[in-house]
Amino acid sequence: MKRLIFTPRPVLLVMTVLASALAHAQYDTPNNGVYIGIGAGESKANFDMRRTDPDLNSRNFAQDRRGAHYKAFVGFPLSPFWAIETGYFDLGRFGYSGAQSDIPWAQSRSRGLNLDLVGTLPITDRWSLLGRVGAAYAETKENYSGIASQTTRDTNYKFGFGTEYAFTPAVTMRLEGERYRINKIMGNRSDVDVVSLSLIYRFGGSTPTTKTAYTPYVPPEPAPMVAQAPVVAPEPPPPAPAPPPPKPWVKVKLEADSLFGFDQDSLQADGKKSLDKLLDELKSVNLEMLQITGHSDRLGSKAYNTKLSTRRAEAVQNYLVQIGGIPASKVTATGVGSSQPETKPGECKGNKPTQALITCLRIDRRVVVEVTGSQQQP
Repeated sequence: MKRLIFTPRPVLLVMTVLASALAHAQYDTPNNGVYIGIGAGESKANFDMRRTDPDLNSRNFAQDRRGAHYKAFVGFPLSPFWAIETGYFDLGRFGYSGAQSDIPWAQSRSRGLNLDLVGTLPITDRWSLLGRVGAAYAETKENYSGIASQTTRDTNYKFGFGTEYAFTPAVTMRLEGERYRINKIMGNRSDVDVVSLSLIYRFGGSTPTTKTAYTPYVPPEPAPMVAQAPVVAPEPPPPAPAPPPPKPWVKVKLEADSLFGFDQDSLQADGKKSLDKLLDELKSVNLEMLQITGHSDRLGSKAYNTKLSTRRAEAVQNYLVQIGGIPASKVTATGVGSSQPETKPGECKGNKPTQALITCLRIDRRVVVEVTGSQQQP
């Protein structure tokens, strides 16, 4: 039998490069949505071959206790600290073989499904420790020289410990060790220990609390009335009416984090509520024009930030026209990227997307709605 030697370095390298590239995206609010993951590593079976064949001690043979371990899983969070995980695992191939043709050989492979309760202990905003306990349903196929293959199915306990690091709210890297109890490997009950590295992607998750900053409109005082000099006439003309006040401009600043998900341009439920509130206030305005301007922070390239801010401004425009019923001819949308920041020079130092810098630049990520019109008379 050919000895299988699994080297996890290529898998570790690919996962690390992929996660590092995604880590440059904006990291803001923790993500607690449903997640999926894939992992790979090395397994080691602890079995006693003397129980399989008592004569092996006197023969020249090679044993193979190590194998390649793979798994795929999906997780369902119960709370920020607990989740249920279910998935598929392959513990690899194990066995022994003789150096001569008259010495018997054997090979065993175990794979199946698992259901675990996973608990996490946050150490920092991104780094956590984890532990798991659960059950594994395994199918073990064994082949012996000169004997027909045998298949055994059983359910046993499993447990493990590890650590994970969140590069973004959606992408997490996990390193852990686990032990599977298998009823039959090489003819006897055995424990299989695995060490694996997994890449996890989360869907949905928590969204930031909606924070909308309104700049209230204060109408100007009307121009004073100037009394006309009396004229000698049978019926004096009425006094000239006061000139109308100038058309007001009202600016409404909406934080992008309250309207959109991470690096997205689709409106979320909380963002739609903020726009519905704006539409209610516009019902009392004789509307002439709406100018919508999208802004971003300075992280990322200028071209990408300009496109993202434009798409977000257009998403707000489409909602006000399609849902609010505002005529499309009265609404314009544009994106200016990071060219008009709210933060002052030197206020947010650094260029790397650290958590502190991302939080400091939060006010730069916004959508501004400028309203031209006049208040309706009661």
